Amino acid sequence: MRKENSTNALNEKRIINTCDMATTLRVIGGRWKPAILCRLVSGTMRYGELKKSIEGISERMLVSQLRELEHDGIVDRVVYAEVPPRVEYVMTALGHTMTPMLNAMSEWGGLHRNSQEQKVNAELVEG
Repeated sequence: MRKENSTNALNEKRIINTCDMATTLRVIGGRWKPAILCRLVSGTMRYGELKKSIEGISERMLVSQLRELEHDGIVDRVVYAEVPPRVEYVMTALGHTMTPMLNAMSEWGGLHRNSQEQKVNAELVEG
């Protein structure tokens, strides 16, 4: 945890207040949020389905990232009063507005990964 009035926290606030891209990256950035959003953009998922579909994520981290996305208005948590309890996660209307951006980011990521692989393969052939 860092203090709200630390230089680091103040600089982050300044950047977020003056750069919309920084705000976007704060909301969707991190190791696990893209993986969560990638799955939820296709539709509603139960907690257990999300956990199983994201290899390597701990339960604690999944809960934490989902709470942050919920806090930012990107994801809704739907609890059904059943036995056993059922919890589903779904993108909000605001979250769905991110779909074109997330698709473009995914496409760009694939292009970049392919270009990096080609670069490495070319270096192996030359070396």
